[in-house]
Amino acid sequence: MPATPYRHALEAHYRRFNRRRFAQSDPMAFLYAYAEPADREVVGLVASCLAYGRVAQIRRSVSSVLARLGAAPARHVAAAAPGGLARTFAGFRHRFTTGEELAALLNGAGRALRRHGSLEACFLASLGSADETVAPALGAFARELAGGRGFSSLLPDPARRSACKRLHLFLRWMVRRDRVDVGRWRVPARLLIVPLDTHMHKIARALGLTRRRGADLRTAIEVTEAFRSVRPDDPVRYDFCLTRLGIHPEVRPCEFLARLHG
Repeated sequence: MPATPYRHALEAHYRRFNRRRFAQSDPMAFLYAYAEPADREVVGLVASCLAYGRVAQIRRSVSSVLARLGAAPARHVAAAAPGGLARTFAGFRHRFTTGEELAALLNGAGRALRRHGSLEACFLASLGSADETVAPALGAFARELAGGRGFSSLLPDPARRSACKRLHLFLRWMVRRDRVDVGRWRVPARLLIVPLDTHMHKIARALGLTRRRGADLRTAIEVTEAFRSVRPDDPVRYDFCLTRLGIHPEVRPCEFLARLHG
């Protein structure tokens, strides 16, 4: 990826479309309603882990979860008695995710909050000073959330070399801070990995950032390295604005490609 020509087009696209009004239907928008960092962590975990399927369905499911957790989601999760969350989410379903799986994830988050004080501290406990990406710490973080119960549709196992798009999306929300992302975690943004789903994979292939056909961890790292050649300090900077292409009517792929190759 030639850094200099791409940088100008990507930056222009970022300045124009990296704005909250383009995030109104994005699951991340749920975070904007919460001021407390601990609540944003729990809401972000829920919204990112449920971020699969149709947008309207995702928003309904996340809204249902947050309504059951009340005004202080982190306090609710941290104080939940054994079996309490299972009762709270009995009958819940988001596509193939069950209320039991959701309760298990939130019980894991509750254990992490009680043990570390925050999900940030839980993540930082496994982040090494020599780590080149967040991948090793993410594996430890996911294992702690799983709590020995095994992984599920909500919580993939990073050790299986999956792209783990939703977990990397959660990290983007928690770490980066600009007009869209509201993160404050003390994790260097340069360590982040692009949240690679089918849509972002197609965009990356169209831009020539990868030739790989599978949207796995290796591809996600390859795409991240391409963006790192443009922004070594912030390789996930363009994730939000690029993934609006073909989704938001104002963000036209042909217009962006013309600017890119112009």
